[in-house]
Amino acid sequence: MFKFLTPKSIRPPFARYSHGVEVPAGKRLVVCSGQIGIGPDDSVPEDVGAQAELCFDNIAAVLGEAGMTLANVVRINTFVSDRAYLRAYMEVRDRLFSEPAPASTLLIVAGFSRPEFKIEIEVIAAG
Repeated sequence: MFKFLTPKSIRPPFARYSHGVEVPAGKRLVVCSGQIGIGPDDSVPEDVGAQAELCFDNIAAVLGEAGMTLANVVRINTFVSDRAYLRAYMEVRDRLFSEPAPASTLLIVAGFSRPEFKIEIEVIAAG
């Protein structure tokens, strides 16, 4: 369905992601706003891995409204507020997305709208 692009002429990805993903003509796109690690009861776990799990749970719920799942994700943009959070996030991402993995960008930012938030994830899905 998708063509995962990892040219041999450039350095391979640093982690589990593709340099690009080609979406064939005629597919629907869902653009998901950034999701933060907050539960439906407004709880925010201290652990960044648990926050990442909630981000992806929230994303899965948004995609479900469009009849899609995480398997439809072609692009992930992730923002963390500290370099120390990279490993925990990548462990969650790598468990949820197998090879070939979506295109991905990971940025370290100064912070979020509330100090307890450590991570925000947005995706583009196609199907």
